[in-house]
Amino acid sequence: MEKIRQTLRDHAWARWTALAVVAFTMLTGYYLTDVMAPLKGLLEQQLSWDSSEYGLFTSAYGWFNVFLFMLIIGGIILDKMGVRFTGLMAATIMVIGTSIKFWAVSTHMLDGQVWNILWIFPIKAQVFMAALGYAIFGVGVEVAGITVSKIIVKWFKGKELALAMGLEMATARLGTALALATSVPIAKAFGHVSKPILFCLILLVIGLISFIIYTFMDKKLDASQAEYDKSNNVTNEEEAFKISDIFNIITNKGWWYIAILCVLFYSAVFPFLKYAADLMVNKFGVDESLAGTIPAMLPFGTILLTPFFGNIYDRKGKGATIMLIGSLLLIFVHTMFSIPFLNHWIIAIVLIIILGIGFSLVPSAMWPSVPKIIPENQLGTAYSLIFWVQNWGLMGVPALIGWVLDKYCVTGQKVVEGVTVNTYNYTIPMIIFTSLGILALVFALLLKAEDKKKGYGLELPNIQK
Repeated sequence: MEKIRQTLRDHAWARWTALAVVAFTMLTGYYLTDVMAPLKGLLEQQLSWDSSEYGLFTSAYGWFNVFLFMLIIGGIILDKMGVRFTGLMAATIMVIGTSIKFWAVSTHMLDGQVWNILWIFPIKAQVFMAALGYAIFGVGVEVAGITVSKIIVKWFKGKELALAMGLEMATARLGTALALATSVPIAKAFGHVSKPILFCLILLVIGLISFIIYTFMDKKLDASQAEYDKSNNVTNEEEAFKISDIFNIITNKGWWYIAILCVLFYSAVFPFLKYAADLMVNKFGVDESLAGTIPAMLPFGTILLTPFFGNIYDRKGKGATIMLIGSLLLIFVHTMFSIPFLNHWIIAIVLIIILGIGFSLVPSAMWPSVPKIIPENQLGTAYSLIFWVQNWGLMGVPALIGWVLDKYCVTGQKVVEGVTVNTYNYTIPMIIFTSLGILALVFALLLKAEDKKKGYGLELPNIQK
C-alpha cells in the first residue's frame, strides 16, 4: 500500500476553514454573554431593576457551572464522547437558555410577582427567570468554549496553535464588541430592552447550524487520520480518559497556577465590562446612548492583537513572560480608573485601549500553554476545570460589585426619561478590580518559576520544525 503523507489537518485550507466555522459559533455565544452589559440603565428605567438585582442576574452565568459542577461534567463528557456530540449539546443548551431569558424579559406574566427562593430569599420573578435562562445559557457557552479549545488542539497541535486560539478568541471578542456597541441602539430602535436578546436568539440558532456543518468536517478528519495511520503502520490509539485522571490534573502545580491566574485575570475584565458602560455614564459623563461604545473598543482591539501575540508565541515562545506583561497592564489600567479626578472621556478611551492590549496578551499565551502541561486525552477535563475555577470569579465578582455599588457608592439620584435612577461613585469597585490584577501578577510569577523548574516549555515556540 502506498504511504499517505498527509491527513486533512495538514491542509492549511481545511484546518483554517474548520477554525472559522467553530469560531463563528462562539461569536454568537459571546454576543449574548455581554449583550445586557450596556442595558443596565434601561433595565432600571423600563423594568425597575436595581444594581443588586442586575448584579444577581449577571452572576447567574456561573450558578450551574459552579454549584452543580455542570462545566466539569461537560469536560468529562467531552473527553468520553468527543467534540461532535459535546459541541452539538452545548450549542442546543445555549439556544434553550436564551429562549427562557428572552421570555422572562419580554413577558408581562411575571409583572409584580416576588418569589421566595429557598423560602428565605425574596426576588422578583422576572429577575429570577431571566437569571435562570442566563444560568442555563452559561452552561452551554462554557462547555462550547472547552469543546472549541479541544477542537483547535486537534487541528493545530504542532502547527499554528497559539495563532489559531488567538483568532478564535478574537472572533469571540468581536461578538463581545458588537454586543457592547449595538445592544442599546437595538433596544431603543425597537422600543424595549428585550429586543437585543431576541436578536441574540436568532444568531445562536445560526451558530447551532454552523456547528452542525463542522461535525461533517470532523468526521472527515477522523477518517483521514485513520487512513494515514493504517497506510503508515502507525499505532495512534489515544489512551482512554479515566475518572482517576482528574486527580492527576488537580495535583499538577502548573495547572493550578494557570487556573488561578485565569480566574483572577478574567474576573478583572469580564465583570468590569458588565459595569463599564455605567462607569462611563457616572464617572466620565458620557451620554447613555454612547456609553457602550468606549468599552466596545476593548474587544475590537483584541481582535487584532490576540492573534498577533499568539503568532509571536508560536514562533518565538515567551508564553510565561507574555502573561506577566499582560497582568502588569491590567493593574495599571484599573489603578488609573480608580483615581477620582481622572474623569475626562479621552482618558477613558486611552485606558480601555491599554486594557485591550493586556487582555490580548494573557489569553493569547495562557490557553495554548495548557497542552504543554496536560496530556491531550485529558485536555477537555483540564480546560473544564479551569473554566469551573474561572466561573467562581465570573459569578461572584459581578454580584460583589453590584452589592458594593448599592451599599457604599450611591451618590445621589437623577431623572432619566421620567424615571428616577441612582448615580454612583465607582472608586471602590475599581480598587477591587486593581486588587485582582495584583494577585494575577503574583500567580503569573509563580507560573514562570514553575515552568523553569519543570521544563514545560512555556517559553519555547509552539511550531515544531
